[in-house]
Amino acid sequence: MTTAAPSTALVMIQPVFTDAERLALAGYRGLTREAYALDLRQFSTWCRSRSLGLFAVRRADIESFARDLEVRGRARATVTQRLCTIAGFYRYAVEEELLEHSPAAHVRRPRVDYESHAVALDCNELGALLVAAGLGSATEHALVWLLALNGLRVSEATGANIEQLGLERGHRTLTITRKGGKVVTIPLVPRTARAIDLAAGERTDGPVFLAADGRRLDRRGAGRIVRKTARRAGIGKAVTPHTLRHAFITDQFGRRGTAAGRAGGRVTR
Repeated sequence: MTTAAPSTALVMIQPVFTDAERLALAGYRGLTREAYALDLRQFSTWCRSRSLGLFAVRRADIESFARDLEVRGRARATVTQRLCTIAGFYRYAVEEELLEHSPAAHVRRPRVDYESHAVALDCNELGALLVAAGLGSATEHALVWLLALNGLRVSEATGANIEQLGLERGHRTLTITRKGGKVVTIPLVPRTARAIDLAAGERTDGPVFLAADGRRLDRRGAGRIVRKTARRAGIGKAVTPHTLRHAFITDQFGRRGTAAGRAGGRVTR
């Protein structure tokens, strides 16, 4: 009886993006670059399965990719997002003279229903959520109140550092980095500031929000905290960090929108 010897042959793995393609990706930064890279990685995988390079595709190939997404049940908004990412990628490649023309320039995109279908919280539900957060841990308390009363994006909240807390004209403030790298300073509700102090504890630097393993809390961990708090508050809806931002925006629109020459919050909702 002979025993087969294990093979020691090495398989060369092709990189997802070539050097030129990575250069085109350099047009994006931060979380936008990560999100767009994920979209392009999916498109690149589709192209490689058909022996196509990213810089060798035609308009018909991109439209075939879109049809495949639709066949797999992707929403029209998702398909449109993928196509916008692809179009932006090729547009930047043309600007940097990596391509002569963009194959995505005239790609047809699905019509998207722009009517908001986001889960909304009424005043009673939002109040119950804030109460439930206040009865939870310091991290839950601070995170939910910061998202709901300041309308932060989850990435802005989880990216906040203790060193960015300050005091301006008697108000506690927090300096955050918004999309596009814009740095802004926002005032904090006194109870939110107190909750953040409790979440930071004796620490004088580093992330405001820490996960159980001592690392910076990420967006997934923040989502779990919000969902757990919503369940404890008895809210049957699927509540996410964006739900709290949505509640903040619609509430502020209702309060100040009329003075700004806009429709009231009831019409907006």
